Amino acid sequence: QVQLVESGGGLVQPGGSLRLSCAASGFTLDSYAIGWFRQAPGKEREGVSCISRSDSRTYYLDSVKGRFTISRDNAKNTVYLQMNSLKPEDTAVYYCATNRLPVIGSSWCRAPYFQSWGQGTQVTVSS
Repeated sequence: QVQLVESGGGLVQPGGSLRLSCAASGFTLDSYAIGWFRQAPGKEREGVSCISRSDSRTYYLDSVKGRFTISRDNAKNTVYLQMNSLKPEDTAVYYCATNRLPVIGSSWCRAPYFQSWGQGTQVTVSS
């Protein structure tokens, strides 16, 4: 059974840090592009960061560049999103997802291109 489980969310003050984890079972993550997406109340789901199968390409939402970092640990079959200098506008439910197809073009970190999804983890940034 293919399964993705997010963890690491929680409540943090502005300027703080969190590391989100996406653990996979039933398949090996190194065969997939991985995306982190988020959805805030009343807003559309948006791509935060994505990484290609070979780690040769990465994408970051403009508003998180320089603050967030996506990475893989293939030995643990886990993908991470390190989130630093958090802002209240980062508050959302964060989801990880996989794409088994090759990524091409400049607009590849978009939800419709991803097939399998986790259940999400809540991140709240507030003082």
